[in-house]
Amino acid sequence: MTAQTSTEFNAAKATSGACRLCGAGLKHSLVDLGKSPLCETFLDARQIDMMEPFFPLHVLVCDSCWLVQLKEYVAADGIFNEHYPYFSSYSTSWVEHARRYCEMITKRRGLTAESFVVEIACNDGYLLQHFPPLGVTNILGVEPTANTAEVAKGKGIPVTVDFFAIALAQKIEAEKGKADLILGNNVLAHVPDLNDFVGGAKALLKRGGVITFEFPHLQNLIEQNQFDTIYHEHFCYFSAIAIDAIAKKHGLVFFDVEEIPTHGGSLRVFLAHEGEEEVSQAVRDLVAREERLGYKTLELYAAYEEQVKATKRKLLSFLIEAKNAGKRVVGYGAPGKGNTLLNYCGIGPDFIDFTVDRNPHKHGRFTPGTHIPVLPVEALDAARPDYVLILPWNLRKEIVAQMRHIGQWGGKFVVPIPEATVIDPETAQ
Repeated sequence: MTAQTSTEFNAAKATSGACRLCGAGLKHSLVDLGKSPLCETFLDARQIDMMEPFFPLHVLVCDSCWLVQLKEYVAADGIFNEHYPYFSSYSTSWVEHARRYCEMITKRRGLTAESFVVEIACNDGYLLQHFPPLGVTNILGVEPTANTAEVAKGKGIPVTVDFFAIALAQKIEAEKGKADLILGNNVLAHVPDLNDFVGGAKALLKRGGVITFEFPHLQNLIEQNQFDTIYHEHFCYFSAIAIDAIAKKHGLVFFDVEEIPTHGGSLRVFLAHEGEEEVSQAVRDLVAREERLGYKTLELYAAYEEQVKATKRKLLSFLIEAKNAGKRVVGYGAPGKGNTLLNYCGIGPDFIDFTVDRNPHKHGRFTPGTHIPVLPVEALDAARPDYVLILPWNLRKEIVAQMRHIGQWGGKFVVPIPEATVIDPETAQ
């Protein structure tokens, strides 16, 4: 299929809708992953015998501002609620990443006890807990999920339990003043009303202050076949080109960027009030690179769906061959991305006996759609499987280091993205 006919084919599949940033009509498809349940709706034993709601996972591309996005098939408050099962602190590498960020930004911006720092989507306090030891004590978390917010409060972190938007920004400003630093790690993609969210950040930001956001980079999603990072919690998928469009729309300047390794390759972007910072060469180079690679052309996006299908076929071929050979396969981790992978590929208990996770809130439950049991990590040692499929592949180094002992019984790891790859724990770096 040529690039032109792929474009026409995907355009025919795309459904009508308006871009959540610029309002232009959405006519072009990136990938259609069929229908899937909400990725964090882990089920109890009673629920697996009941009907489950499935929603489309069809990603569209705006040919005006080049924002890649899902339509809002599910309202945010139907996803981020008091039963939300994701707690950031169960990943030690992610907590360490947060600690290093706090040290960096405190030094870079000269933050002191007088500075006001607001983290949007603070979860269980995994990041804000690192500021007080650095002397930055005037902190506030904003978090819509009450259960994770309670854990943060238990660490002595003040938290407002609500969704961030212009109205909440105005309320915070009235009570505490404007912020010197506003940060949000892996929240920008979770926002259905992008303009209300970014508008709120601008309204709350002090003159001379800075906003930083971290999110997976669209270039890695496409080049590394990271289609499993597509799920209903992620309304948007960002390039530097789209971030520049967002900043300009809201009177901000996208003035600096760092490419960081988290979540399979992310961007950390720095925004300020328009006219307050000079645009760095790093931003100019990244935007130019994306344009050179075709991120402002439909042809690049049109080719993606075939890459995804090839990744699916290779993973299924490996699992079929392993099971036919009598091998035992279990999973490691129960992340949201894993449920996109399992549902799109049709992988259930017929391929994977169970999966394990460090988060006790998921133990004794079942993965949405595929109904794979989630057990404590100790179950893996008792089972002594031949293969361990690492579902949170972005944490593979951490997981391989923790579980290297599976090599003692001949066990091997399997990483599904960008394509099914077997890792021998004895030789893994």
